[in-house]
Amino acid sequence: MSFEIKNNIKWVGKTDWELRHFHGEEYSTHRGSTYNSYLVRDKKTVLIDTVWEPYAEEFVRNLKKEIDLNEIDYIIANHAETDHSGALPELMKEIPNTPIYCTQNGMKSLKGHYHQDWNFVPVKTGDKLNIGEKDFVFIEARMLHWPDSMFSYLTKDNILFSNDAFGQHYCSESMYNDLVDQAELFQESIKYYANILTPFSKLVENKIDEVLKLNLPVDMICTSHGVIWRDNPIQIINKYMQWCKNYKENQITIIYDTMYNSTRKMAEAIGKGIKEADKEVTIKLFNIARSDKNDVVTEIFKSKAIFVGSSTINKGILSPVAGILEEIRGLAFKNKKGIAFGSYGWGGECIKLINEGLEKAGFEIVDEGLKINWNPDQQAIEECMELGKKIAIRTK
Repeated sequence: MSFEIKNNIKWVGKTDWELRHFHGEEYSTHRGSTYNSYLVRDKKTVLIDTVWEPYAEEFVRNLKKEIDLNEIDYIIANHAETDHSGALPELMKEIPNTPIYCTQNGMKSLKGHYHQDWNFVPVKTGDKLNIGEKDFVFIEARMLHWPDSMFSYLTKDNILFSNDAFGQHYCSESMYNDLVDQAELFQESIKYYANILTPFSKLVENKIDEVLKLNLPVDMICTSHGVIWRDNPIQIINKYMQWCKNYKENQITIIYDTMYNSTRKMAEAIGKGIKEADKEVTIKLFNIARSDKNDVVTEIFKSKAIFVGSSTINKGILSPVAGILEEIRGLAFKNKKGIAFGSYGWGGECIKLINEGLEKAGFEIVDEGLKINWNPDQQAIEECMELGKKIAIRTK
């Protein structure tokens, strides 16, 4: 499948309906994904990015139906990650001398991936590539989300080819933002930001400010995953500006794992206490052992405070809880509060370990936490409710 976007610009990528995990098993893709590649024709012809390696032969075969490969004058590699560059080796077998425009770091990454000394042309912010009536203007976007990332802006058509920024893992037969389910689109967009771009939020803010100061009109944003933003594309830029500034909603999320339901009962009682103290707050409750971790991370991103609970086992905590604490440590959330709870038979190290994990993840510990011996009785349930009420009032 290919389709024309605008003025001799075609989408020539791949829709991957079957994809359910990305970055190995690190990121869940409930709605599949796309690998967006673009063919731009003017007096010169440019291919922007390719597709993931498993689809390399299919990509090159389909590209040949669109154009004689020898008519491709330039390749732009906005990002070297293999879901964007994976078809380059197959393509370069056919057109080995075609110049590849990328950042200096992009050249290093592509050489590291493929061990080929192709005809690289390193570029930096402000450099231009004239293709006839139009120019490509390159904008380095370091750490959005790799060191090599960049944007390519096409003059006259006013299109920003943004690579991973403003994208989402979302597969649809309707490749434009105004044609898809808006709830699905923005759920996948915030999930993508929360799980991938959160650690680089300050860089996101600085880069958007830099791009806006260039006063480039943006009529369309062509991402490398998910939809093309053609209807009011500035809306996703505005969302990013909200999300990058220590984002939070009026939400408290409770995360736990349990062995024999003691910690689950505590979690539910805490949630009940929160709601009694603040009827306006949204409460989300997850057994992390049974929940998708990327969906949970998205809810943490939206939250002003989280409770984390675990049973004590072998002087430690249950591995799903330890895993989510490590996950959020790497994401470097800011301006969020954390509270520990848990149950134990003997030892009771869970609170100390959870608090240590929350502190390493940058959460403010606003209460020493609560641990209950064995199965909570009515008095213990009331203590859990009181903890929920106390935190609800403190964060209201």
